[in-house]
Amino acid sequence: MDELFAKAPIKKVYFKLALPVVLGMITTMIYNLADTMFVAKTGDTNLVAGVTIGAPLFTFLMAVSDIFGLGGSSLISRLFGEKRYDLSKRVSSFCQYGGIISGIILTIILLAFEHPILNLLGAKPATYADAADFYRVISLGSVFIIFSLIPQNLIRTEGLALEAMIATMTGTILAIILDPIFLFVLKMGATGVGIANILGYVVTDLLLIYFTVRKANFISIDPKLMKIDGNSIKDVIAIGIPGSITNFAQSFGMALLNSSLAVYGANKVAAMGITQKIYNIVILVIVGFAFGAQPLIGFNYGAKNWTRLKDILHFDILVQVVYAVVCGGLLIIFARPVTALFMNQPDIVNAGSYMLIACLVTTPLVGIVLVYTTVFQSIGNAWAAFIMAIARQGVIYFFALEALDKLVGYHGIVWAQAVSDALTCLIGFIIYRRSLDLKDKIKSDK
Repeated sequence: MDELFAKAPIKKVYFKLALPVVLGMITTMIYNLADTMFVAKTGDTNLVAGVTIGAPLFTFLMAVSDIFGLGGSSLISRLFGEKRYDLSKRVSSFCQYGGIISGIILTIILLAFEHPILNLLGAKPATYADAADFYRVISLGSVFIIFSLIPQNLIRTEGLALEAMIATMTGTILAIILDPIFLFVLKMGATGVGIANILGYVVTDLLLIYFTVRKANFISIDPKLMKIDGNSIKDVIAIGIPGSITNFAQSFGMALLNSSLAVYGANKVAAMGITQKIYNIVILVIVGFAFGAQPLIGFNYGAKNWTRLKDILHFDILVQVVYAVVCGGLLIIFARPVTALFMNQPDIVNAGSYMLIACLVTTPLVGIVLVYTTVFQSIGNAWAAFIMAIARQGVIYFFALEALDKLVGYHGIVWAQAVSDALTCLIGFIIYRRSLDLKDKIKSDK
């Protein structure tokens, strides 16, 4: 592990860790699109609505998983740099069993409060039956969903990014295969969609356990090691919670945007929906590169290898900016034909291409924001990680949207995300310079 993280060429180890994360995220995105398509092909609007209503439950469960997965991997990567391998085993065991226990508790709560939760999510008499069928299966499978992200993040801290990707992709591909079988052959409706999802997670979990036992040296699933000291628990939670808040902030930002656009007509909302699907493809790759590099950043911070850490961060930012400029630039040039692929109606193409350009202009800044975010998570700066979690699609976005909506109306709403990206990047830069001055650290070592 020292050879890979501390000595191997930065370009080599960076892509070895990041590319599998990117590919895993793209596979998950393809499944989400395929799942939407399969459900829509049934022609049953109540089924489509029922599954859509239950979708936020996934976001919530993933957020819970991030507390242990992101929080644990952040601490463990630093412990590896400090060569504190015994504690890393204990932290990894705590995180995995913490996720399992949380999943069991949430299953009980979700099933006990099914009716009020589904009403809160928007279930109506016509859609309640399908929404409830999907909801119950997902609730029963909460443990498998929550657990799936935890060892995936943890084993990457040992450089096992390829194994994490194989586990994720295998489960996702299985779910893609099972989805139409349960829907069209077995006619199981929303229950079938839920079961296909859960079986995919079960396979992913089993493979992750296998890789942890067979290939990981310092990541453990031994329940005897799950007891850790209060400071370690605090370190996991302090970074894990900001990571989980990011999921909620994204949902909040999307809901706020749709609500603001609704007064301008259904076409504008539909156009933004298409824009977000295209935009998310670009962003997922940026997220994959950023979080794929997290174990490398944490290790070298823990090892106090300041020169290598500086070079890693420079390369990380370079990759993000080059990718965003090239990919974003091409989509800006071809915004109209790309939008037309989804819905070739003049109003939708005009609005969607305009929105897409507004979103893509600041993608290089989004890449830099995510680098700052992973740095704060990796070095254990909980407050900085929290600020970044609530800023871009939370507090900053809310004020930008409200102010620009009042000042310039529709155009302000469209450009609010770009303004939020620029302000969040500035905030991240200021915090980064004040919390991690690598030039001073490098000088003090000489």
